[in-house]
Amino acid sequence: MCEGIEIACLPATTLQRALRERRLSPVELTRACLNVYEKLNPALNALVTLNERVLEEARALETKPPKGLLYGLPVGIKDTTDTRELRTTYGSPAYRDHVSDRDAEIVARLKAAGALILGKTNTPAFAVGGETTNAVFGATRNPWDITRSPGGSTGGGAVAVATGMVALADGTDLGGSLRMPASFCGIVGLRPSPGIVPEDSVSFLRDRLSVAGGLGRTAGDVGLFMRAVAGPYDARPLPYPAHHPGFVLPELRANMRLGYCDHLTDLEPAPVVAATCRSAINSLKSRSISVKSVDLSLTDAPRAFAVLRAHHLLAVHRNRLNQPEAAGEHLTQNLSEAQSYSALDLADAELVVDKILRTFRRVFQEVDFLLTPTTAVLPFRLSVGYPRRIENTVLSTYYDWFAPTSVLSLTGLPVASVPCGLSPEGLPVGMQIVGKPCQEAAVLALATLMQEWCPISLPPILQQL
Repeated sequence: MCEGIEIACLPATTLQRALRERRLSPVELTRACLNVYEKLNPALNALVTLNERVLEEARALETKPPKGLLYGLPVGIKDTTDTRELRTTYGSPAYRDHVSDRDAEIVARLKAAGALILGKTNTPAFAVGGETTNAVFGATRNPWDITRSPGGSTGGGAVAVATGMVALADGTDLGGSLRMPASFCGIVGLRPSPGIVPEDSVSFLRDRLSVAGGLGRTAGDVGLFMRAVAGPYDARPLPYPAHHPGFVLPELRANMRLGYCDHLTDLEPAPVVAATCRSAINSLKSRSISVKSVDLSLTDAPRAFAVLRAHHLLAVHRNRLNQPEAAGEHLTQNLSEAQSYSALDLADAELVVDKILRTFRRVFQEVDFLLTPTTAVLPFRLSVGYPRRIENTVLSTYYDWFAPTSVLSLTGLPVASVPCGLSPEGLPVGMQIVGKPCQEAAVLALATLMQEWCPISLPPILQQL
């Protein structure tokens, strides 16, 4: 392995302790991450804009006491999240040279916690897509197999975290944009409840579908990230839960009750995904954990998500209705689709969401957590663009394949994707953990146990260094 790779790939929580105890300096860690970046980014294309001042900022940080929750930790920022004095393109040619005059609130909080912004991570145009490619920077590649996709839309962040280019990364999740890349890259991604983390990349204040969250190599890392960025935000006043328990991971009850659902909708996972997830469930059962099968059959949820997602995108991107080159293929398609839906379609979708919420209320009377596969497929070839078929099911749109994550976005519940094993060909498979309202920390606590009980290796590309 190249110099510093062992350091760069340590959990962020381990690095945090070493930095605070002065056993590791911000400069040493930043150099280790930059070394990985220089070796791997030309092949992977995870980071698209490097902060050329990051070593200078690390040296300045060394002159200060090791304060701040994220003191000295290099982080990646999604290229849809504004950063002052560092280019933000939104993955669109129209913004190729755009530099914001302000930091997004989540960036400001990361900096206030002592984090070092190492660079911007790749995303499809305006974060619309289940893969990570755009007309400005091209495609990001999966570190487990560079011919495959890392998922999207936070694919650049997931690859950067998985390979040690950064310790942590931010991201957004509307239909699975944190969870799908986490699954495809073998790391942990958390979609928190709406209003927990500020997201000022969304231009209307009452949106509850798109949320901001974090990516880490471990569930504990994501908990660390969340402690730094979560909290009320006056500029976008979604109600922050008055009695939210915070993000210190609790000790779970030995007699906790888990539910497992193989597929939430009519879209069944590919056999290799189902087998890997069932193997993980059997591992839990072998430790005397109670796991019961749960049948949800949310067959009308994908249609409801399609309508509400289109409505969301039209509200945010209405000014791009006649700008197909700037908007990109997927967003242009969605804006056209949104105009085809009627008020009755929107009303029907809201009624379906109400039905889904009632279903989950019933489920959580019987179990403490619900587990389900993050994706229905393994990481797919870059040349495919997106899956057109899963076994005998033909998919008609680019977003049909991420029904396992998008359905859960409708609930507003905290959901994490955690690695649960490798396929026979050595590709990571993720499991979603769905928690009760505001129980993000409990979800991450269970994810921690899952990582202990179902460990996976580092991406093979690291072994080649």
